[in-house]
Amino acid sequence: MATLVLLKAGETKPYPLVTDETVLGRLPECTIQVDSNMVSRKHARLIREGTRFYVEDLGSGNGTAVNGQRIAARTLLNHDDRVKLGPILFRFEDPLVGSKTEPEGFRPSPKMPGFAVEMDGDEDTEATIMGTAGLVGGFGSLDVQPEAKLKGVLEISRGLAGTVDLDAMLPKILDTLFKVFPAADRGCILLKDEQGKMVPRAMKHRRAGDDESVKISRTILKKVLEDKQGVLSADAMNDKSIAASESIANFSIRSMMCVPLLGLNGDPVGAINIDTQNPLKQFRAEDLDLLMVVAGQAAISYETARLVTSFAEKQKQDSEMQIAARVQRALLPEKLPEVKDFQFFASYESAQAVGGDYYDCIVLADKRVALAFGDVAGKGVPASLVMSRMSAVVQNTMEFVHEVGQAAERINHHMCVNAVEGRFVTFTLSIIDLATYTMSLVIAGHMSPMIRKVDGSIEEFPEELVGLPIGVVDGMPYESVTRVLAPGEMVVIYTDGVSEAMNSKADLYGVERLRDLISAGPPDAHELGSLILADVKKHANGHPQNDDITLMCFGRMP
Repeated sequence: MATLVLLKAGETKPYPLVTDETVLGRLPECTIQVDSNMVSRKHARLIREGTRFYVEDLGSGNGTAVNGQRIAARTLLNHDDRVKLGPILFRFEDPLVGSKTEPEGFRPSPKMPGFAVEMDGDEDTEATIMGTAGLVGGFGSLDVQPEAKLKGVLEISRGLAGTVDLDAMLPKILDTLFKVFPAADRGCILLKDEQGKMVPRAMKHRRAGDDESVKISRTILKKVLEDKQGVLSADAMNDKSIAASESIANFSIRSMMCVPLLGLNGDPVGAINIDTQNPLKQFRAEDLDLLMVVAGQAAISYETARLVTSFAEKQKQDSEMQIAARVQRALLPEKLPEVKDFQFFASYESAQAVGGDYYDCIVLADKRVALAFGDVAGKGVPASLVMSRMSAVVQNTMEFVHEVGQAAERINHHMCVNAVEGRFVTFTLSIIDLATYTMSLVIAGHMSPMIRKVDGSIEEFPEELVGLPIGVVDGMPYESVTRVLAPGEMVVIYTDGVSEAMNSKADLYGVERLRDLISAGPPDAHELGSLILADVKKHANGHPQNDDITLMCFGRMP
């Protein structure tokens, strides 16, 4: 049976694929619910056709990737493929289908000037293994030839001191190993990539003109990674007891050592392979034990540098996101207008550093005020970029067009030009005539505003009035509606971050609860808005925000 396995730190959770369609997303009704703010409500789906499975993105905000490549169309899945929804990683397992023909656990050598790595396909390489070295605290046995091991650790520490550039560190490790092992002729460091494949990252030859290929036994590499042991292999031609194996002999290797590089959690992150072609200087068991110690120190230095680099990158990203958040905040109105007989309130809280919700309040000529309110599909940086563009388009349009239907058509046209697929905007645009107390309104794919009347009853606009979201179809006409606001009437516009706010039990706040609260609320824009936000947070009870929460309240004073 095919299975989708959720991969978390230190644990896995399998989901058998028993139906023809499996929907993955944040909503409770999804087949597989994923609890992450970076995952869309309905993010992706797996489709079974015959005996094969395909994955398809459902217009998610952060995209779906297969083996590190973001997909744009339905994609066939093979056994052991990695499926990533935002930051959440799954492994697809279907033994009946099998994996790709690429050697398991190994990715071909990248294009590196003058070097290449080749993998032996002989499964009898096990016969050439002359010895192994186990782990003691990740370093091997330190009580054997301690002077040599201490010298090796000091050499690797001195060679890597002050190096945090990972690309520069790996060649330095090989340079140091060639000092510690004068007989070494060729060396290679392989590291795991995001898909768990072994990728050559650094190679070294002692003498110019040597064979450019660094050749590694796939069987030995597999043993090193699975058993977390170092392996010593000798030349098959020089030992009658292992003459049946030709793998190492065909490589023209007289002696070879391969040891794992263990991460801070004890799992292999890569491997070091060195060999000598000098038949008089074969590696011995004590050399393997020494290499284990040196590799242990090298792995710690590498992991430390990787963490330092990751931390520096994270700090840079955090700094840039803080700047982006300030820029986005600057796009929102600094303060709302203070005009006779009317009151205005607005609030914006993004689920991440930046978000895709938007509102604006523009004072027009002839005693009129335009109120724009929108929600970009998705969250995070992509949505914030669309939000920024929307802000500019609305500002420029409202400077010249003061009729809501025509203005909505112009805004839609500008947003459709060079639009990014799947990045539409649900939107409402209203213009209030302060002299006649008349509100003209267009709804483009957004929830209807709620109007609280003086008697506490709630009025909403019919679905027939709701047009398509902005940025979907160019040239779409938008129907407007006009209504006079009576004294004491309040208008509430909200995004789905309000109505779909969840608590720890995945219960939604809901439109009905919002409607009841508005009905019983005060006829004051600021008090009503603050009451709604407080009730939403009370419902969430500390549960992380799933979406941007944006609210606008305005109306005529009693």
